[in-house]
Amino acid sequence: MTFIKLLTAPLRRLLNWSVVQFCIVVVVILFLEYQDTNTIGGQIYGWLDSLVTASLNLLSHAHELRSFSRAFLTVGLTIAYGFLVLWVFLEIARRIVRNAIDFAGRHNVFWLRDTIARERGIAAYRAWEPLEHIRPPDVPQPVWEERFAWPADDEPPYPSLWRRIAFEIASFVLIVLLILVLLQVFTPIPALSWIWAGANSAFWSIFGGGSH
Repeated sequence: MTFIKLLTAPLRRLLNWSVVQFCIVVVVILFLEYQDTNTIGGQIYGWLDSLVTASLNLLSHAHELRSFSRAFLTVGLTIAYGFLVLWVFLEIARRIVRNAIDFAGRHNVFWLRDTIARERGIAAYRAWEPLEHIRPPDVPQPVWEERFAWPADDEPPYPSLWRRIAFEIASFVLIVLLILVLLQVFTPIPALSWIWAGANSAFWSIFGGGSH
């Protein structure tokens, strides 16, 4: 396992580098763009293009988009959606690899259980050591572990994946909302008014038959 990690370390570092991810997204988008519309790649690009077009139409309800703004937003939204798909793909790949290693360790596939357990034990010790350094002398180690590292109900001491995703989305929305409020209050750009007008127009165009 250590040998495999050493071999794949450069590749993993490259994939975690944002510049490389940006290049991957651009290359994949260009590749899909030149696929025939009847192929799977062409259909995927068609869905992406429709999503970008719908986003631009929603923004155009809030504020008039001229040539430069429309071109800039088209490229930006396309790359942003590409990054989102890449993030989902990498997350699924990490989970598949992690589950495969778990399976190999649990069932001792290719006699890898001891190697996997040793490496994870080292990682667990390194992660535990900073927490152990702040344990008060009057608190027993089992109590400290149960309270912060290994609860008695055998549940992880951190929120579930879906709660973490929801928290990240909520944090992103709050940050964007804060930026919009600052733009509205302290600059000549009425960002909130644009968003509200666009959302209102989109709502009435969908549910009000185009009139309000």
